[in-house]
Amino acid sequence: MHKYRTHNCGELNKSYILKDVKLSGWVHSKRDHGGLVFIDLRDHFGITQLVINQADTNLNLDQISAIKLESVITIDGKVVERSIEAYNPNIPSGEIEVKISNLNVESAANQIPFQVNEKNENYPEELRLEYRFLDLRREKIHQNIILRSQVISFIRSQMIANNFLEIQTPILTASSPEGARDYLVPSRLHPGKFYALPQAPQQFKQLLMVSGFDRYFQIAPCFRDEDLRSDRTPEFYQLDLEMSFITQDDVFNIVEPVLKNVFEKFGSKKIPDAKFEKITYDQAMLKYGIDKPDLRNPIIISEVSEIFAGSDFSIFTRAIEQGSVIRAIPAPKCASQPRSFFDKMIEFAQSVGSKGLAYIIFDENGEAKGPIAKFLNTEKLNQLKQTANLNNGDAVFFACSKVKEAAKIAGLVRIKLGHDLGLIADDIYKFCWIIDFPMYELNDETGKVEFSHNPFSMPQGGLEALQNQDPLTIKAYQYDIVCNGVELSSGAIRNHKPEIMYKAFEIAGYGKEVVEKQFGGMLNAFKYGAPPHGGIAPGIDRMIMLIADEPNIREIIAFPMNGKAQDLMMKAPIQVSEKQLKDLHIELNRKAKDALN
Repeated sequence: MHKYRTHNCGELNKSYILKDVKLSGWVHSKRDHGGLVFIDLRDHFGITQLVINQADTNLNLDQISAIKLESVITIDGKVVERSIEAYNPNIPSGEIEVKISNLNVESAANQIPFQVNEKNENYPEELRLEYRFLDLRREKIHQNIILRSQVISFIRSQMIANNFLEIQTPILTASSPEGARDYLVPSRLHPGKFYALPQAPQQFKQLLMVSGFDRYFQIAPCFRDEDLRSDRTPEFYQLDLEMSFITQDDVFNIVEPVLKNVFEKFGSKKIPDAKFEKITYDQAMLKYGIDKPDLRNPIIISEVSEIFAGSDFSIFTRAIEQGSVIRAIPAPKCASQPRSFFDKMIEFAQSVGSKGLAYIIFDENGEAKGPIAKFLNTEKLNQLKQTANLNNGDAVFFACSKVKEAAKIAGLVRIKLGHDLGLIADDIYKFCWIIDFPMYELNDETGKVEFSHNPFSMPQGGLEALQNQDPLTIKAYQYDIVCNGVELSSGAIRNHKPEIMYKAFEIAGYGKEVVEKQFGGMLNAFKYGAPPHGGIAPGIDRMIMLIADEPNIREIIAFPMNGKAQDLMMKAPIQVSEKQLKDLHIELNRKAKDALN
């Protein structure tokens, strides 16, 4: 017989009755019912109930009484059937128990800081992260990590079936401007120089295409030193992929089935659409006020500046004359809502940067009411109802500001209305592609033209567009994949021609020498024959968050950092010795020394 177990704790059932078995695991719970002691033994696979008859045993009852929860034990015993009234239909082993003949404590546990055997979700996150090894024993998070492993394994099989090669790229690499701060690693052998952990394998995957590989993928670790939130962590993983000789639609045709298969296999919700909807960036910003719209929300924003232009509502009229726009956000069946509902919506709009939030109510008879209804004549009101797709009994809110700000406020109001009114279907996954992103945008603070997305993207129209068009009108072959309002990934058809890359960066204010210094390796490779190529990198963590229905990314990562980028279990980041600093040619400044004292 094996030293530790003949079976696991999720395996035994009535077919094993009267069999001698050996089990090992953690003490999940312990109950003393007078003459009988029950122990629930748990391992990775499940739970088996153990029983000790105190009147009929040679076991050390004092030792058993002293065993604390989460201690690891090994037992020998015989499988017996439970009495019918003691059946537990919630576990596979619920019809049997094991009568213990021998018990050995493999590892005694200290008093645990929180209960593992209950579903209490209210333990402080800091405590759970400090004792993450205990937290991972809890059923929900244990299942999340199992799910993560299964999803990644399935994704890998899907990619291999589509003739992709899995290739690893370097972790220690050069720093490059990719939107967030790099995590830097000092070089001992090269004083004053630093490696960077990759924010993404962007240049390497393109270099693989230049190297003649046709289809590449990896489950890539990425590192970004940026402000954290519930769906962001310093270290994350993405399904990184790149293909040669492809168009934008080729990328969509590969990625859609992979994502659909993953969500159908592991998710609990339906995917109602045979094909993912394609929405241009401009349409998304107009209709949804955001470039990652939740299509489960049926509210559609409308442009209604023309209706208010020249109206008697002077606030909107003057604003339009000064370059503002008016966006209408319908509130379905809200005509009967109390005044407090509208006041709270105004307060919300003000909390996100709006000066106010005008509204009109159309009662069940179609009569327009509200603070600004009197400023529009019957013709204009009917035009408003038609443009904003309003029915009797609906209300409509208005965002008034410059284009970008109006879109933002209208989008946030739309999201809040969707949640507050219970309009969002909770049983479906709604995917969409956002396409035709602008190549450039204007920095409101500096007034300078900047890249709006990925600087390595191919501009639509190529070199001719860069030479002859207003940069702010140029679109790029850039795309995002969005699910239920969560951006899973950005991707692009790449710029593989040096002359286009030089010009693209020149428009954004980067000279030829800067481009060659920052991206010299890839640029040099492009001068030796580069195929047209493109790709995308869906976020593994965000996919699993959606599938597991977890709002916090730390719930689906085995050993995450907290919201301050600290590993409370391993106490990282830590202070290192003077010798280690000296080896790396580093001396701390006064501010750093003071922070350590």
